[in-house]
Amino acid sequence: MRVTSKFVAISAAMAVLCAVAAVWMLRSGEAARATASGEIRPAWTEADWPFATDPWGKGRAFRCKAADCGTEVQLYVRAKLGFCNCATGVADDGDLEQMGDLALIGKATPVGAGHEIIVGPMRGRSRAYRIEGSRKTALSLAFNQRCDMVAAVVLAGSDAPASLEPTVLTFLNSGRMLQWAEIALGL
Repeated sequence: MRVTSKFVAISAAMAVLCAVAAVWMLRSGEAARATASGEIRPAWTEADWPFATDPWGKGRAFRCKAADCGTEVQLYVRAKLGFCNCATGVADDGDLEQMGDLALIGKATPVGAGHEIIVGPMRGRSRAYRIEGSRKTALSLAFNQRCDMVAAVVLAGSDAPASLEPTVLTFLNSGRMLQWAEIALGL
C-alpha cells in the first residue's frame, strides 16, 4: 500500500510540475503587454508582406498595436544576399540609403544623422526619417554579416522612431529574429 501512495504522490507532483512548465512556456511565447507600473512592453505579431515582389523577394512583416507600443508600428524586415559591401559593411548614412529598404514606404527625408547599431554578431546603421506627404515617420536599419545583410524599416506615428528604436532593436536581437537572420543569411 505504501508504494501505491508514493506512486500517487509522485505522479501528482509530476503533473503539477508539468502544468507549471507548460504555463511558463506558453507565457514566454506570448506577446508582452503593458505592466501594472504602466511600462509598455511590445507585442509583435506577424502580418502578411504588403509589398510587390522585387529582386529581393518577400520579407517578414510585423505589427505592434498602439495599446502595446504607444503608437501603431509596422516593421518590415528581409535579407539581401550579396548586396552589402564585403569590406566595410553598412559603414555610413550613404550606405544605409543605398542598401536599406526605405523606398518600400515612400519618399522620405532624414530627421538627423544615423548611428551605428549592433544586432547579434552583426553591425550596421539606423536613421530616422519623416515620410513626405504624411504624418508618419520611419526608421531605416541595415546590418550585415560579411557580404550579406538584413534591411529593416519601421513605420510609425509622427514622433515615434527615435523612441521606438530600442524596442525594435530588442525585437531584432531576440532569439526568434536572430535565428531567422541566421537561416536567411545562410550563417
